[in-house]
Amino acid sequence: MDQKIIETKVNIYHLTELEPEIQVLINKAKEQVQQAYAPYSNFFVGAAVLLENGALFVANNQENAAYPSGLCAERIALFYANAQFPDVPVRAIAIAAYTGNDFVAYPITPCGSCRQVMLEAETRFENSIDIYMYGTECIYHIENAGQLLPLKFEKKSLEHDH
Repeated sequence: MDQKIIETKVNIYHLTELEPEIQVLINKAKEQVQQAYAPYSNFFVGAAVLLENGALFVANNQENAAYPSGLCAERIALFYANAQFPDVPVRAIAIAAYTGNDFVAYPITPCGSCRQVMLEAETRFENSIDIYMYGTECIYHIENAGQLLPLKFEKKSLEHDH
């Protein structure tokens, strides 16, 4: 039997320890929770995406009574950014969640579908995306989507000899 150990490196910060451009990105994600449509879960999520050209896109989760028909803030922001600038890599994404009349104390992590979309954005442009997840107690920073999805399904997974 062989064994494979998978580790994820998580940098933990407070907002003031981050560079100003990333603080703005996180604050934009926080602002977006107010625009989210989450009447079923009452779990409001905001996301902000920063492209390599400096363009910034924001989005929020949109629920639907038929749960699978809704969409996460992260995917909306990433798809919107790619629709506007299809040839520009994503530099960073920030995510914030609000429930029970306050932001979550500890960061939430993206769902599996959002992780897969982030991974595709990375492989599409062959560059890492910095992922910042906001909580009132701390901010998690992951240096790339592969850290969030280490056993990933990617383009080479579709090849016969893989």
